[in-house]
Amino acid sequence: MQISREIELEGHIIDSGIMTLVFDRIMDMGGNFEILTFEVGKKKTDTSYACLKVSAADETQLEAILSELYRLGAHLSVVADARLVPAEGDRIVPKDFYSTTNHPTYVKYEGEWLSVENIEMDCLVVVDPVTQRACCTPLSKLTKGSLVVVGEDGVKVDYPERPREKSRFEFMQGTVSPERPSETLIEKIATEIVEVKRSGGKIVLVGGPAIIHTGGGPALAKLVHDGYIDALFAGNALATHDIESNLFGTSLGMDIKTAKLVTGGHKHHIYAISEVMRAGSIKNAVEQGIVTGGVMYECVRNNVPFVLAGSIRDDGPLPDVITDVMEAQDAMRKHLKGAKMVLMVATLLHSVAVGNCLPSSVKTLCVDINPASLTKLMDRGTSQAIGIVSDAGTFFPMLAKKLDELSEKING
Repeated sequence: MQISREIELEGHIIDSGIMTLVFDRIMDMGGNFEILTFEVGKKKTDTSYACLKVSAADETQLEAILSELYRLGAHLSVVADARLVPAEGDRIVPKDFYSTTNHPTYVKYEGEWLSVENIEMDCLVVVDPVTQRACCTPLSKLTKGSLVVVGEDGVKVDYPERPREKSRFEFMQGTVSPERPSETLIEKIATEIVEVKRSGGKIVLVGGPAIIHTGGGPALAKLVHDGYIDALFAGNALATHDIESNLFGTSLGMDIKTAKLVTGGHKHHIYAISEVMRAGSIKNAVEQGIVTGGVMYECVRNNVPFVLAGSIRDDGPLPDVITDVMEAQDAMRKHLKGAKMVLMVATLLHSVAVGNCLPSSVKTLCVDINPASLTKLMDRGTSQAIGIVSDAGTFFPMLAKKLDELSEKING
């Protein structure tokens, strides 16, 4: 004797592969399904509709299967209001709370569907009955008495769809391979960047110190100067070695131009931090003429905000580094609002951290020399990310060159 329930799917569920994902998930979890209705869109712009009866051996197994299907965009034929339970204390979640995905999410409250604001993965949904708003809330921000959505009922997720007309940004969606023509890919990325900026979109860069070590710093500084980057997220290391390279021509004590270690160079990053300490901040160091070029210089000169998040291994750190991780997280969330594209280059930990804060609708590009880093980011939930296997020192100069070529073509 099996227990069953009917679910519905709507949208570009065939082209996006959602139907296949649903079938696989049901069978992988030991369930069965029967297609009751399947209406296929006849034109490219038409959506499709499917009604399935999902069956399992018992209620527990069925609920587990349905929980996975809901996150792929499935929903029950008849949807009741979401169940709300007050939090018993600050940062204490109710039992069986709903854990968010990074996809557009809606909750049903008093018969109306409320769009969940500021969506990101692994958070809670809190409903305010006074304003009738639903907000995605990190555990660190949960306060006593907040009404938290519990269970899967009354929650609807819009899983990312891929209509038949593919955008340029989908040229290698969901794949990671070093065996691809880098110049062709970077040219497409440059075109997408130009289109995002022309439409008024915001681009955020998440960068690691390898950008400086591999000689990509000048090209990145040019991108900031030319207005392609609207915010920079990094750690103490990128800023420190960028400033070191400006003061001494080295990064981690190695001459960037000759790739040779400089005598006494191992102390250069400490000198660099100390000089900024003396000035009071990176901005002061720029304004006082201590720092005269580089990525951080261009950020200051062009009013590009930056968030430097600290770690336990930092030297110094620089006075601008935020050492409270929750404070750094809030600062990143602030500058991610309205972002249309995020470039993540040569920094796995910062990439995963930022990816966790991103809605799946944000175009996300991850560049790393290690294919495993790209795969790990996607496995952590940032499924919309496109992975490019490339050295940062190769990527940025080529990207800057392609952007210059496009600029010349546009401006005649």
